[in-house]
Amino acid sequence: MLAAGILDCVNQHYFSESPEGEFRPREIETLLAGSPRSVLTAGGVFSPDGLDRGTAVLLRELPDPSQLEDAGPEGPILDIGCGWGPIALAAALEHPGREVWAVDVNERSRELTARNAARLELGNVRVAAPEEVPPGLAFAEIRSNPPIRVGKEVLHGILREWLPRLLPGGAAYLVVAKHLGADSLQRWIAAEFPELEVSRAARDKGFHVIEARAPRA
Repeated sequence: MLAAGILDCVNQHYFSESPEGEFRPREIETLLAGSPRSVLTAGGVFSPDGLDRGTAVLLRELPDPSQLEDAGPEGPILDIGCGWGPIALAAALEHPGREVWAVDVNERSRELTARNAARLELGNVRVAAPEEVPPGLAFAEIRSNPPIRVGKEVLHGILREWLPRLLPGGAAYLVVAKHLGADSLQRWIAAEFPELEVSRAARDKGFHVIEARAPRA
């Protein structure tokens, strides 16, 4: 599970449950769901200065359901490692009728995501620590810029926890930098989860978007 093991690997980084230093939220302007939005960030979370390149690639390259022959199931969307919330917020803006779960071990990240959802009047965002997500809840989509730098053992544990919770026909979209092992992670997912159809959905500016799709029932 995305929880205690991270603290053993990385100390006082944005992977920590309780980052050190004073919590000083600041306002920035960023582009989410095609429009400029005013959101809060702070030190002690991932990419506090704005939208990072990997997340920007993921948001840009996510497939448009209207262009797909089979758009997959309707249902909740999960953002693993939400940071200050860009992936979850964009999903909630684009899909106001769907529940979006924003999950992070970092309490500061959860606080910022919750505040940003309130600022944007997004009542469909559910912010939670990993252990607070109902165990029987399954997801139509997983969208994540996963924490590659925690190391393979912890990262693999995170994916083993969440990828099996895809609904039949659901898909995970993970953005990973090529130089940080996108190709090897794609191969590992395919070997670890042979029931999933794993492919590279997009490649842009040194980042790969890995798609892992669950079989239909």
